[in-house]
Amino acid sequence: MNIILSIAGSDSGGGAGIQADIKAAQYHGVFATTAITAITAQNTLGVQGIVALEPKFVQQQIKSVLDDFDVKAIKIGMLGSKELILAVKESLKNVKIPIILDPVSISRAGSKLIDDDAIESLKELFSMALIITPNKHEAKLFFDVTTKNDILNCDTYDTNILFKNLIENPDNCTDILINVDGQLIDYITPKANETNTHGTGCSFSSSITALIAKGEDLDKAIKLSKEYIFNAISNSPNIGNGNGPINHILID
Repeated sequence: MNIILSIAGSDSGGGAGIQADIKAAQYHGVFATTAITAITAQNTLGVQGIVALEPKFVQQQIKSVLDDFDVKAIKIGMLGSKELILAVKESLKNVKIPIILDPVSISRAGSKLIDDDAIESLKELFSMALIITPNKHEAKLFFDVTTKNDILNCDTYDTNILFKNLIENPDNCTDILINVDGQLIDYITPKANETNTHGTGCSFSSSITALIAKGEDLDKAIKLSKEYIFNAISNSPNIGNGNGPINHILID
């Protein structure tokens, strides 16, 4: 069985973070190991509390996994502080494993999730990644990108960047990739009913990670992951009183 490592925070509500990563990996038949960066008290209504873990302990988790498992791909999600970002960078500096980086900094609703020091430090991980998957707010924050034309002039850090749903469209969800060769590629799926979308970003990046671990190329991993997320939203259960989770395992 192929193995991934997810370095991210825990969602007590089960819809995002580490929990979403594990579920998405299992959907693709991949075994997920984890290094938890923070624990949260949250539900479909919001986040009620966050406790960050010590950077050295996060490093210990990463080392424990990499010392024992044949990890094929690594997903990085929420890293809440400069110290934690630098600790993860140190842990992975000599690792020759594809890294999928979800630069969790601003929520889909526009809420800032990390401080300014962490935002600047996160850029130090960009060149280590196979692909970076910012949402439209993070596209502006890190790359000064708000339009498709902006993408051609942004600093790509010599990697692939997938700008998620950069341009709002009532019918389609279009993600735009600028690859290492400077080519732009559009990935389009129909727009799903967005009643329950909690954890879509985490699940999307972990789906790409799982597919890369299975040996898929980046183009196919993105296409299959977009289909997966569309179906997961379309078939989402109504759980909780707020923005509910998607259907990771796609059982009606």
